Amino acid sequence: MVTVRIVTDDPHAELRDAALERVLRGPGESEAALRAAAADGAGLPDDLQRLVTKIQLHAYEVTDDDVAVLQARYGDDRMFEIIVSAAVGASRKRLAAGLQALEEA
Repeated sequence: MVTVRIVTDDPHAELRDAALERVLRGPGESEAALRAAAADGAGLPDDLQRLVTKIQLHAYEVTDDDVAVLQARYGDDRMFEIIVSAAVGASRKRLAAGLQALEEA
């Protein structure tokens, strides 16, 4: 999981971290390890890896067909959790990159 080191005071850090914790380790239909892997963007079965990579790098390219193919195997609830985990993981990576750039500036 991406750890974000805050350079300045961030009044939202605690809430953001709690939300991430709930998404990745809270109760759900999919295993916490699978959600964490989706957030990290690595260590997934090949079929999910393709979708998660697309979500994390080019979310605007994800189609209904991309999801529908996997829904038959994973179901609606598990797919929702995997997609949300991938999106949250991508947002954390971007936050970390932005904060790193600010620190270096």
